[in-house]
Amino acid sequence: MRAALRALRWLLAAGTAALAAGVLAFAAAYVYIAPRLPDIEALREVRLQVPLRVLARDGSLIAEFGEKRRVPLELDRIPPRLVQAFLAAEDDRFYEHPGVDWQGLLRAAVALVRTGEKRQGGSTITMQVARNFFLSREKTFARKLAEIFLALKIERELDKDRILELYLNKIYLGQRAYGVGAAARVYYGKDVERLTLPEMAMIAGLPKAPSRDNPVASPERARARRNYVLGRMLALGMISRAEYEDAVAAPVTARLHAARSEVEAPYAAEMVRAQLVERYGEAVYTDGYVAVTTIEPPLQRAALTAVRANLLAYSRRHGWRGPEGRVELPPGLAEAAPGEGPWKALDRALAERRPLGGLAPAVVVEVGERTARAYLGAGKVVEVPWEGLAWARPYIDTDRRGPAPKRAADVLAPGDLVRLERRADGSWWLAQLPRVEGALVALAPADGAVRALVGGFDFERSKFNRAVQAQRQPGSSFKPFIYAAALEKGFTAASLINDAPVVFDDPALEATWRPENYSGRFHGPTRLREALVHSRNLVSIRLLRAIGVGYAVRYAARFGFEPAHLPRDLSLALGSGSVTPLAMARAYAVFANSGYRVEPYLLLEVRGPDGEVLERARPLRACPECEAAQEAAAADPARAGDGEAGTGRAWRPAPRVIPERIAWLMRSMMRDVVRRGTGRAARVLGRPDIGGKTGTTNDQRDAWFCGFGPGVVAVTWTGFDRLAPLGERETGARAALPAWIRFMRVALAGVPVEQRPLPEGLVTVRIDPATGLLAAPGQADAVFETFRAEHVPQATAAATPAGGGAAPEPIF
Repeated sequence: MRAALRALRWLLAAGTAALAAGVLAFAAAYVYIAPRLPDIEALREVRLQVPLRVLARDGSLIAEFGEKRRVPLELDRIPPRLVQAFLAAEDDRFYEHPGVDWQGLLRAAVALVRTGEKRQGGSTITMQVARNFFLSREKTFARKLAEIFLALKIERELDKDRILELYLNKIYLGQRAYGVGAAARVYYGKDVERLTLPEMAMIAGLPKAPSRDNPVASPERARARRNYVLGRMLALGMISRAEYEDAVAAPVTARLHAARSEVEAPYAAEMVRAQLVERYGEAVYTDGYVAVTTIEPPLQRAALTAVRANLLAYSRRHGWRGPEGRVELPPGLAEAAPGEGPWKALDRALAERRPLGGLAPAVVVEVGERTARAYLGAGKVVEVPWEGLAWARPYIDTDRRGPAPKRAADVLAPGDLVRLERRADGSWWLAQLPRVEGALVALAPADGAVRALVGGFDFERSKFNRAVQAQRQPGSSFKPFIYAAALEKGFTAASLINDAPVVFDDPALEATWRPENYSGRFHGPTRLREALVHSRNLVSIRLLRAIGVGYAVRYAARFGFEPAHLPRDLSLALGSGSVTPLAMARAYAVFANSGYRVEPYLLLEVRGPDGEVLERARPLRACPECEAAQEAAAADPARAGDGEAGTGRAWRPAPRVIPERIAWLMRSMMRDVVRRGTGRAARVLGRPDIGGKTGTTNDQRDAWFCGFGPGVVAVTWTGFDRLAPLGERETGARAALPAWIRFMRVALAGVPVEQRPLPEGLVTVRIDPATGLLAAPGQADAVFETFRAEHVPQATAAATPAGGGAAPEPIF
């Protein structure tokens, strides 16, 4: 008995000594580690890594850029049941312990004694906050002690709700998602408020092994972890038995969702990203910068649809190039439901091809007499009607196609890997990725704001931004700048220029040059208005020779063109320089806004990490009132302050680069291009206030349409990235104008017809169409023409029985 008592006393003494030693060791460790602990003050104003967000003018999301996806949320925005799911999974005594759960630590210590291995264990939510914000993830005793002391310190200085909020926003949850807000969007494509109970439990189960056990990487492991969380919630009384049973029976529906772009404008987003990185450095990817652009979602959607539809129409015109590949159809498809059993093999084949330009990859599974059935994946089989197959004549070369198909088997065979296009009526048509490319850019002519921008068929296929990077020949769409230069030099819209064969031995050209009109015909003496309306090449060349190449280049520079990119020879008249679609839009804006040069801008506002405005656009703006004030100030020194119009405003007055009267005359001539010239297909819009000019280069290598309407200038371009002919008859009117029409139908919807008054100093008179002189009294075929007052013809056409005058010799 005495021996037992002695043993008991010895054990008590040893235990007390061990406890005292432990306390002393713990105290010593604290004395040693505490001074080295980070300042908790940083958590009060913590800045989570948040990606750069690029927004449209109305606040719609265009894109996010950053390694980490995060949607910071205040605790009151997180559903209580989602909070409960995390507490059940990670720390059900969170609101009871002081930051360290000694019971959990004891369990971890027992596990260490039993296994002899250091394992992570006993970590409370507060300890995880300490580790995630301040410490490494290495599994050492020193780091664990620092984590414990830091957790105790955090609990002394922050309240529980703030700690929980930090945790739920910081924790890594797999697939680049940090925090519950991002996880909800990454796995379920929705905000946290819309999550169901099984979805909440799935997310709450991720912190243990987010990379390995997330529902995308390992659905079955994720399901098991989800059910564990649900079981913990049931045991803790957070959910009922019925809720538990319904939730554990729910299927795993998680899949990857890209950042939820509300506006597809990737080329514009990339322009913004590059600008901000250049200005603010790599911090833009992590510090929560927000860039608001001038992009208008309805117009951007219209532009993208217009470009893609135009390129697909071109591709159909030139024939079917065949399937992208072949797949061996597995046996048993007819017996299994789509998406199940043997269909899984087709799902794997389709997973290797992503949708591009709105075209879905598909496998042909059945070919009928005049229809075909194709599998889109995920259990969806669709039928392609004959209307969607009949276009597919075999491609031979750019200008030749094979015979029209008579049955579906002439086009497709089971196992073909193809692309399908969803039409507006819901039907599916056979399609193919176009080899040709295109671009569209639309500006507000008043201040240069980029309202829509499309740089190609699909950004994922090619990130080359043709709207701003492609230096191409503008062809005849450059002619208005030659004509404007001539008008300012004294020519009129009624000046006669001879449209006749000519041979030039221009020293600036490599050989003798024999230019022709596109039609190959010649029309003799031609008024300038008619020459522009019908895009007469020989008239433009003679006109340029008359005004001088050097003068024309200097004049074109007023519109923003780089003189170094313009040739110093007569080919300039036919648009042989190098320009981008954006440069053409800026130049046409001068005509549209009555003579002011504005600079295109895409960034409206940049907000920094704390929401402060770092920069805001202050664009150049066409301002006739400012110009009038400046003129008044120049005439009356007492009104000098009036000349400062625009000071303190959100814009600056744009410089006038051509007279208002010249701009008005050019708009009038380009409206006639649409009314009765090469752009007449645009008459389908039914508007008298639109105008523009087609452009086609040698061998139809580039096709353009540049035009304007009330409040918008739009430029479309079509061509191959590697210079090659588009094919016979693929002019600007056929290969580019349809995209412009489709876009402008949306851009001008609901916009009142614009009627601008005739500027002071312009006079409209009746002229003889053959001579450009004043019409004789009673002349039946007289037409109206507008002149600057000082250039109204003084002579009257000699009357003839036909009602017109004999044509005088042309000026050139």
